[in-house]
Amino acid sequence: MLLNNKTVFITGASRGIGKAIALRLAKEGANIIIAAKSTEEDPRLGGTIYSAAEEIEQAGGKALAVQTDIRNEEQIITAVEKGVEKFGGIDIVVNNASAIQLTNTEKTETKRFDLIHNINVRGTFLVTKHCIPWLKKSTNAHILTLSPPLNLNPKWLGAHVAYTISKYNMSMLALGWAAEFKKDGIASNALWPRTTIATAAVKNLLGGQMLIDRSRTTDIIADAAYYILRKPSVECTGNTFIDEEVLTAEGITDFEKYSVVPGAKLQVDLFL
Repeated sequence: MLLNNKTVFITGASRGIGKAIALRLAKEGANIIIAAKSTEEDPRLGGTIYSAAEEIEQAGGKALAVQTDIRNEEQIITAVEKGVEKFGGIDIVVNNASAIQLTNTEKTETKRFDLIHNINVRGTFLVTKHCIPWLKKSTNAHILTLSPPLNLNPKWLGAHVAYTISKYNMSMLALGWAAEFKKDGIASNALWPRTTIATAAVKNLLGGQMLIDRSRTTDIIADAAYYILRKPSVECTGNTFIDEEVLTAEGITDFEKYSVVPGAKLQVDLFL
């Protein structure tokens, strides 16, 4: 129970991958600070910070739901303060919240460019910045950012450059923090899925039920995150992990249980 009573600050944890990671860590007895926006359920997306908190408690963890738009620095500061007040500190930050926009330059509106960069880059930076003083006090501090390896194949830049550079910036932040905070014993890594993951965003924005059926469940990312976050921070830092590779290193090679439709041909995710 290496994560028992460890406190985890997770952005976007009301649904999808963020909630799956929260539930996986809750099974190990972790305290979860749910920093997300949703207080009323959207039928297209499902879940609120309060319903996520209930599930986390049922899974064996402790939860604190704090409505947080990570574009708002004051809300981030408040969420950190409330989390520390309830749990006494912060041991792990999971930068999961992200906005997607797969449009070319001409079709990317200025407000959408600003949105994806304010959430993906600025928000990730500010969340981590305000958690750092508490991570420095932890005995095994981790920062985990949901972003891809830096693949400079022009295909990824040409297709949707605004979104691509926002995700690559998240990965560069992760690698930069690994170097910056190595002396403090704080690990920083990025994690990305080999295949598309069955989330509301994938269904609503990318490919509907057809793509969902060619995807894996959020459990594969949650399990990979668990294995990363339980490692000694001084030994596991500066990586851009792929979920399959993390699990294979742990001796897990049968990924069929993660398929939404067993035996289906899987869709490789973006940037890979």
